[in-house]
Amino acid sequence: MQNNPYAAADPIGWHGTTILCVRRDGNVAMAGDGQVSLGPTIVKGNARKVRRIGDPRKGGVIAGFAGATADAFTLLERLEAKLERFPGQLERACVELAKDWRTDRYLRRLEAMMAVADKDRSFTLTGNGDVLEPEDGVIAIGSGGNYALAAARALMSVDGLSAEEVARRAMKIAAEICVYTNGNIILETL
Repeated sequence: MQNNPYAAADPIGWHGTTILCVRRDGNVAMAGDGQVSLGPTIVKGNARKVRRIGDPRKGGVIAGFAGATADAFTLLERLEAKLERFPGQLERACVELAKDWRTDRYLRRLEAMMAVADKDRSFTLTGNGDVLEPEDGVIAIGSGGNYALAAARALMSVDGLSAEEVARRAMKIAAEICVYTNGNIILETL
């Protein structure tokens, strides 16, 4: 067992954020809330957990993270390096990162998850070596992820909503339910 005093209350380890990625009609939107929690205390309300990475001339990539911030930044840097090595090949870069994450002693200890997307595909990356592509174009991670995922899937059946509108509305619903998610939403689109 880890030395995390909140591990018993949160056995999965996903707490303190919500990241949602929605792909619809050739567009992709990724949203993340701004709340940073330390146990039961909110320590910051405007964190930026969704970022653009990679070379924008090659289409760019949007990445969102949940988990320990320093760990997530380490993984973002590693993913950027993989994208430099494999330009325009998001899947290959993700698989290479997942291999390193699973086999490298230092990386194995990192506690974070990532959602990444380019103009064509979206993936969830975990420390277990998972590189998962959703079949419905919706990814959600973090403590409010299940709420955002359910809301986004329901909203996908509403005609006329863009990927951005679905993401904003679903994140609003998640923020109303999850105490570790706030309404300060950062949204990036491709």
